[in-house]
Amino acid sequence: MTTRTYDPEKDQTAAHRIWLETGWIEKDQEAVMDIFIEGSRALVADLDGEAECLVTTVPGTIRYLDEELPFCCVTGVTTSRIARKHGFAKGVTALSAAHGAAEGALVSGLGMFEQGYYNQLGFGSGGYEHRAAFDPSQLKVRTKARVPRRIGNDDWAMVHASRLVRARRHGSCNLTPPELTRAEMLWTKNGFGLGYCDGPNGELTHHFWCRAGEVESGPYSIEWMTFRTSDQFLELMALIKTLGDQVRLVSMREPQGIQLQDLLDCPFKQRQMSEKSKFESRMRAEATWQMRINDLPGCMARTHLPGDTVRFNLKLNDPIGKFLDEDAPWRGITGEYVVALGPSSKAKAGTNAALPTLTASVGAFTRMWLGVRPATGLSVTDELSGPRELLKQLDGNLRLPDPKPDWDF
Repeated sequence: MTTRTYDPEKDQTAAHRIWLETGWIEKDQEAVMDIFIEGSRALVADLDGEAECLVTTVPGTIRYLDEELPFCCVTGVTTSRIARKHGFAKGVTALSAAHGAAEGALVSGLGMFEQGYYNQLGFGSGGYEHRAAFDPSQLKVRTKARVPRRIGNDDWAMVHASRLVRARRHGSCNLTPPELTRAEMLWTKNGFGLGYCDGPNGELTHHFWCRAGEVESGPYSIEWMTFRTSDQFLELMALIKTLGDQVRLVSMREPQGIQLQDLLDCPFKQRQMSEKSKFESRMRAEATWQMRINDLPGCMARTHLPGDTVRFNLKLNDPIGKFLDEDAPWRGITGEYVVALGPSSKAKAGTNAALPTLTASVGAFTRMWLGVRPATGLSVTDELSGPRELLKQLDGNLRLPDPKPDWDF
């Protein structure tokens, strides 16, 4: 396998074919794909002299409590029909992650097509994302929405800027290149946005971007929503309610810290009345994203937890190294560390015979560190083990908000 940087002059036709064969685009969407790749680092793997695997990554940040950490997001892993089951995807993805880590990304993340595959590269599953589908006329919002501004595809720069400065909480991610937002807007079927430019210089402060499956009556899907204050969130929900005279169903991801059911009138009744219909009200939970630590000392240095400090040895297994050549810019973080988790956390190579030992895969440790699941739970279902007392101490130490990227990838 030959892996190299994507060359648009040489590889554009092959890249289009890969995405067409995998169903990521339809005919006439190739130009939008080019915009997406323009904002990305793209690597390809050759078979018989032609690109047959394409992996894209972008830089960004991830919020860990009050800290902003450098982040590398794998935004696309695609292999053509003739190159499946040859290890191309794992190899190119591993090298893409290595480039991001070597350039300072403390954490990497991606969206998974199925659980288990990217675990082979050290990624661990995130928490459940809740997506609610409801009749917008049933929203209980006392706020009255003002007349909004229409937002279209030409407003992509303004929309991207609004996404970057939205209210953010633990686990939230920003993907820096504006080309991603532009491409996502262009890909949206019957896409439209509504929002408000309340910034001191007329900046877009709060808005939503929507996909209309059927324009007349829906269902509609809110692809993303940005707001800076709770009042702005409530105004957007009031704006969604105004669609209810015509639209019968809207779906949206539940914002972090909000329980959407609180804003719905008779949610169980609506669910029963609409069951198995085109406009079925429902709540769905899925874990679709994964993350991994790339630099353990770097992440620990940015971890500031309330309460007492827990100290332990960590035997960390990182499987990504076996998919990387010896000359790769980074080869994973397998090793033995002495870790302290508390107000001033740290990790250094070595062992301390006086401390208990935690054994973990990098994916399982990342899940614990992010607060996806507690140590005692991960010891049951994932690759994490240690003395019971240590696991209980870690449970008490890592009492974190449920992490939510708030950016689909």
